[in-house]
Amino acid sequence: MPLLPSLSRWLLAVAACCATSGCSLPPEPLRSPPSPAALQHGEASIAARQPRRARPTVAVLAHPEGTETTDFLVPHALLQRSGVATVHAVAPRAGRIPLMPALEVEVNWDLARFDAQYPEGADYVIVPALHRSDDPAVLRWLQRQHRQGATVLAICAGSLVLAQAGLLDGRGYTGHWWDRETLRRQARQAHFVPDRRLWMDQGVGTTTGVSASLPATLALIDAIAPGMGAHMAREAGLAGWSLGHASAAFALGPGDIWAVVRNSALWWRHTSIPIAVEDGMDDAALALVADAWSRTYQSQAEAVAARAGPVRLASGLPLYARTDAAEYLRAAPMPASRHARQPAACALARSLSAIAAHQGERTAGWVAKQLEYLPPQEAAALQCSGFEE
Repeated sequence: MPLLPSLSRWLLAVAACCATSGCSLPPEPLRSPPSPAALQHGEASIAARQPRRARPTVAVLAHPEGTETTDFLVPHALLQRSGVATVHAVAPRAGRIPLMPALEVEVNWDLARFDAQYPEGADYVIVPALHRSDDPAVLRWLQRQHRQGATVLAICAGSLVLAQAGLLDGRGYTGHWWDRETLRRQARQAHFVPDRRLWMDQGVGTTTGVSASLPATLALIDAIAPGMGAHMAREAGLAGWSLGHASAAFALGPGDIWAVVRNSALWWRHTSIPIAVEDGMDDAALALVADAWSRTYQSQAEAVAARAGPVRLASGLPLYARTDAAEYLRAAPMPASRHARQPAACALARSLSAIAAHQGERTAGWVAKQLEYLPPQEAAALQCSGFEE
């Protein structure tokens, strides 16, 4: 669910209606959970899709009109750091990529360059949520990659892109809770699978909301190199990962509407959250911190550097940041900057706690819901001891 401004306008309209006539927002009815046999198939199929190369090639898609921050940076960073594949960030046009809801990076490979280098196609293609889900060039490229044998994995609202490309037809899928009805309309020949953070079907995978980028990428890494997923999970601050989910817990409620309306209306409290950045920073932790703070409808994360020029993230991606040495020094000891230097899973959990402390529990709960993240459920797997709150 990357389109925060349009969502805000919609929720404000709903709030006005509720104020005059009252409203009830029950969770959307869900189908029965898949059977144990189906669950086994869904979890195993990502490993069953063997890459064609001894060292797989992975393309992580971006779009110059906007790409969801975490959906893009987390898979790209973890796959790069794991060393199990050759990983390229690709876009219809090379250049600066605005990330939603925060940050900006540069992608040096366009689709034509990738096709020239890999005429036989990728082994895996990762599709984040894109601001534009119907770009004909992107849809044709995805269709061709799939025909050539690539496993295509959509993160969060990337499932909308796959629906537009016709790649969900005849398959089961999941997606961000906000998009369930849209996906039902766009993918009438497909069926929604609840209670799974990742669902694979005939070489096409989909995940639930933003936070699923972490376990889904770990599952993919482990499918390519068994055992490496567990190693990368520990580096990310996790004892392990689960592909189970509680879909019914995610639906728009009156409290969520109130959080958006209240935080949007209190414009004098709107603030920038500077994050001090430098070369070698972990893309995944930075993404999760910036994403969380920029979804409160009260604050906007901003990368701040001490020197001019792009910052080189740990994955090698150039990150554009505002240059302000004094602001960098002021931001460095602040919670957002500290958390962005912790393991990725810890960075998200600590950011939600900081948001609750500074902007209230209701706002933190709404941010977690947008990220499709259940703090009590996720806490059991966290390994964050030794890192400052």
